[in-house]
Amino acid sequence: MIVRWGLDALPDVLAELGIERPLLVASERWASLDLPASATWHEIPSHRIEAPDDVDGMLAVGGGSAIDTAKAPSAARGLPVVSVPTTYSGSEWTPTFGVRDPDRKMVGGGGGARMAGIVYDPKLTVGLPRAESGGTAMNALAHTAEALYVKGRNDEGDERALAGARLIGELLPLVLERPDDLELRTHLLEGAAHAGEALALAGLGLGHAMAQAVGGAYGLPHGTMNAIVLPAALRFNAQLAPEAVRRFGEAIGAPDDPAAKVEELAALSGPTRLREVGVPEADLPALAEAAAARAGNRANPRPATVDELEALYRSIW
Repeated sequence: MIVRWGLDALPDVLAELGIERPLLVASERWASLDLPASATWHEIPSHRIEAPDDVDGMLAVGGGSAIDTAKAPSAARGLPVVSVPTTYSGSEWTPTFGVRDPDRKMVGGGGGARMAGIVYDPKLTVGLPRAESGGTAMNALAHTAEALYVKGRNDEGDERALAGARLIGELLPLVLERPDDLELRTHLLEGAAHAGEALALAGLGLGHAMAQAVGGAYGLPHGTMNAIVLPAALRFNAQLAPEAVRRFGEAIGAPDDPAAKVEELAALSGPTRLREVGVPEADLPALAEAAAARAGNRANPRPATVDELEALYRSIW
């Protein structure tokens, strides 16, 4: 993966990868940016994206929805993807993706995208609304926690995860307090980059399985869902991987009760209960069934049973 900082590095990254005719995947919000594009796709998210035959790469500018939208044609045609993230989601690091319709409902997913380059520019995160700043940063924090205990964990992933957790735990409250501070935004984006790399090195766990099941069913933001479910996943995994959860807690300054600290961080920018985002209590059994079947649950130190997942959802409903 080629990683550069500063939007002025984008032309060199594209040239290094041999991309001359990229399809730009970005919402209208970024229309004012001077970005190279042979063609453009503005519907974000999209389940019907089509890449013209003559494009030789994908240029995704935006959050996880834009980057995931670009991954589908990349996987289908082997096109390299260069990402310019404007949130803290971490999607720029992984070849897997969810496919959502414009109403944000999950309609599929896949893998095999060619993630070739990333250009980070903290200036593009200034102006990100409070809910999106907090939600996507909490998603990144979930990447760091889960990388420490999933079945695919490794020493390199642990190093990135702990570095990311330290930065996010310290800087997220400061960024929410001073959202126009570019230096703070820069360091928070560095933490999210570490988190994304940890995700790529280790994989997803129980928390993401729970978040994906809820978000995909109701079209709810993935970051907000991770913020709500992560404390429950941490409490479950504290019994299975206590040392990993303790290390995560130390990194965020709460070795004795990391789940409570995560709840505090989540509450700074969004809801902390499923009922607050409109999830019906009657749907919890079906959500538990859906989460149990997801890859993240299977990668947990021990997969949670359907009954355990229903209990976890009820604990945060």
